Amino acid sequence: MTSTNPIKVDFWFDPLCPWAWMTSRWIKEVEKVRDIDLTFHVMSLSVLNDGRDLDPDYRTRMDRGWAAVRVALAVDEQHGKAKLDEFYTAIGTRVHPGGADSGDPETIAAALVDAGLPAELINGGDTDANDDALRRSHHAGMDPVGDEVGTPVVHINGMALFGPVISPAPKGEQAGRLFDGFALLTEYDGFFEAKRTRTVGPIFD
Repeated sequence: MTSTNPIKVDFWFDPLCPWAWMTSRWIKEVEKVRDIDLTFHVMSLSVLNDGRDLDPDYRTRMDRGWAAVRVALAVDEQHGKAKLDEFYTAIGTRVHPGGADSGDPETIAAALVDAGLPAELINGGDTDANDDALRRSHHAGMDPVGDEVGTPVVHINGMALFGPVISPAPKGEQAGRLFDGFALLTEYDGFFEAKRTRTVGPIFD
């Protein structure tokens, strides 16, 4: 795929979600092999599931999910998109291949250190004072794809789709070719769904 200008890619994530993490590692690989302008944004599975009737174990996960996305939004607002990218890589590495709990204050604090961010940002995880802004960020990403999906959500040149859900994340030119195809799907307003049964979990490599 050729273009005179970088392809605008906006990626919405929640640090809690392993599938968003897999897709984010793919899009970071795409950044190496295609001319894209990549920007990360914060969505929240806790916002998405707020008020829903959930299994008790999943409800506990959602209740613990607020802190990390609140801190991520604070990083975005106070230190910008480049640092949000770094923070997501830091906390995602600890949570997904590392096996840490994204809702654990120690995990969040360590990720802030990894990303070279001020330790006091963790205080934002304990308050709902900025949740209106969190919800706005969430809805900016999620509303264009509807309320029947979670994360990952990718917007390409303003056209939004859920996915791709992948495991493991492809590398090199294979990552680029997958992006080329996914980008083509987003171009058609009438495209809604393509799916097959998932046979593996997230493969972190």
